Amino acid sequence: MTCTVPVGDVEVLACPACLGRLAWEGRASGGLLEEGWLFCSECGSCWQVVEGMPRLLREQEVRGKDRLLRAIYDGLPSLHDPLTTLLTPLLQGRSEAELRERYVSRFELDALVPCSQGRPLRILEVGIGAGANLPLLARALPPGLEVEVWGVDLSTGMLGCCRERLAREGHQGVRLLLADAHSLPFADHSFDRVFEIGGINGYRNPERALAEMARVARPGTPLVVVDEQLDAEARSLRDRVAFRMLTFYTREPHCPRELLPPAAVDIVEEQLSRFYFCLSFRMPPEAPVT
Repeated sequence: MTCTVPVGDVEVLACPACLGRLAWEGRASGGLLEEGWLFCSECGSCWQVVEGMPRLLREQEVRGKDRLLRAIYDGLPSLHDPLTTLLTPLLQGRSEAELRERYVSRFELDALVPCSQGRPLRILEVGIGAGANLPLLARALPPGLEVEVWGVDLSTGMLGCCRERLAREGHQGVRLLLADAHSLPFADHSFDRVFEIGGINGYRNPERALAEMARVARPGTPLVVVDEQLDAEARSLRDRVAFRMLTFYTREPHCPRELLPPAAVDIVEEQLSRFYFCLSFRMPPEAPVT
């Protein structure tokens, strides 16, 4: 299994316990992390890298709905994307590709320009899963830009499927981490775009996850969150039963607009389909995130 994180990119990472700087000690191959440890220079925490995959989380902190859903995704990772492709038109009245294209437009990828600091542009997907959004990003990004896509997920099974996609489809510049959305292992304002698709309602603390996404985004960048919400116009018994089966893990799946950081601006809430919302917002310069 090949590694997806170059040694030189360790400087992008931060300790999920205290946000201190991390240092690498271990074996590398071709300039890529292979086996070893990431050490925090401030709190002394250490984080293992196994088969090239940084594991930037504490197992005891994965609990509640997070643990339940991870077990499901780890159990059947290879079935997730095929089932999504099959069931989306039956449940949503539109194809999976059409649904994805609608929210990708909210990323405003066509507005990206080269970074004035000379570094690559960075895009973060929280809950990257098997990487179904990677082809959409590749098509929508302006040509000629130097872009890194960072993906974090709790499920080793889904990340394994994502790595297989990288090898199969040849996507370049993708870095994958085992990490928790509630404690993102990055410094403040690290990313030029941040998005999360299909997971926020299943997080044990969605308010904390939204605050973390806002923290790591550069001021003014679009942040986009998509997940389940029943359309007010979907009144049939069939729709309601199907929606309840889809959202068995939570009592009240809905757009968490009320949980956004108080300083969030340019808030747009849309109903993408019968069962899914799209929430986009930005953080202004120097806005506090709590």
